Amino acid sequence: MTPTSINGIAPFFIVRDVPIALAFYRDRLGFDITYQGPTEDDIFFGIVQRGAAMIMMKAIGVEPVPNYTRDIKQGIARWDAYLYVPDPDALAAEYASRNVEFLTPLGDNDDGLRGFEVKDADGYLLYFGRP
Repeated sequence: MTPTSINGIAPFFIVRDVPIALAFYRDRLGFDITYQGPTEDDIFFGIVQRGAAMIMMKAIGVEPVPNYTRDIKQGIARWDAYLYVPDPDALAAEYASRNVEFLTPLGDNDDGLRGFEVKDADGYLLYFGRP
């Protein structure tokens, strides 16, 4: 039996304010807003997508807890999401033209990855890169 393909995965972020989070991903990172609701007057859930990368977000009345803020005395998990990008140099140039602030600039890291880090409006750390 041939395995069925899985074409994507979507992290689910708890955010402070969904419209603000959606605007960040749309205006700064070039994602499309594919859902916001449940109604125009009550937006507490949203989805953004760019290519095969999708992020879901919801406001539930608690503070976001990005991975790097969790110290469980066994080290920290730095990234909340890794976004595979075939050409991180081109994406970094696009983001620089949008005045996106890089937490870590484009470069090659010790794990053999080429890419960069961006922190979103709620503090989630995104790594855009490739091996």
